[in-house]
Amino acid sequence: MQLKLFKTLWGFDGNYASSLEQALSDGFDGIEGPAPEAQRTADRFRHQLAEHQLEYIAEITTAGSYVPDRLATLEHHLDSLIHKLSLSRPLDPLFVTCLGGCDAWPESLNIEFFGRAIEIAKQFEVAISFETHRGRALFNPWVTQRIVQQLPDMLLTCDFSHWCVVCERLVDTELDIIGELAPHAHHIHARVGYDQGPQVPHPAAPEYANALVSHQSWWELIWQSQKERRYALSTMTPEFGPDGYLHEAPFSREPVAELRDLNNWMASSEREHFETFSSRQ
Repeated sequence: MQLKLFKTLWGFDGNYASSLEQALSDGFDGIEGPAPEAQRTADRFRHQLAEHQLEYIAEITTAGSYVPDRLATLEHHLDSLIHKLSLSRPLDPLFVTCLGGCDAWPESLNIEFFGRAIEIAKQFEVAISFETHRGRALFNPWVTQRIVQQLPDMLLTCDFSHWCVVCERLVDTELDIIGELAPHAHHIHARVGYDQGPQVPHPAAPEYANALVSHQSWWELIWQSQKERRYALSTMTPEFGPDGYLHEAPFSREPVAELRDLNNWMASSEREHFETFSSRQ
């Protein structure tokens, strides 16, 4: 099994062309982010991806951005999914990562959303993987476990940093659930959370070593499952980002670290980690 690492567009201020140049410069295998809205930009992006031999993972948020519109209905979410799939599909993504549903909905409504979303993605002939994310349907381990039990073909994009915040602890206490969900894990968002936040100031800091080791142990459960499922390719996106995630000094608001450096460190660390994991097999 091979590991491929993707550069996130979240927190990147440049255009699509410069994101590709930076991905190449930093040694990434592709880009993960939302598809361009404008047709001309999308055509150019598709051409540049092929020119640079970089792959693409489409990111879709339904009925809003990372946090959904609280008043959006099920049909609003599905219409949003259809619209964004129509933008993403011409770029020939490896798959789609979807932040879908709403944490405030009853589980039955979220289950209906996911079931219909999976069928819609099939019509677009693209695999869809649903992210474990605060504010969305899969915002904690127990809800996710119950939903996946109802939808055995459902794929997951695992960002366990969100669960650390929701549970207010490292989810080492939920290893049985992570083990149960591992056979559904399709993609990893490699950000390290801790008991009071979704993003440590720096994953190399010794004071957060336990958090890093815990996340890496959860990712190994996924890699092992993917290996057993005969995945030829495992994908991972280092996803340290802005918007209150990146720690800042008070008053000056100076970032404690550079986002590009954080994600590059995470990518380098996980390349080495994956090699160590593979050597033990």
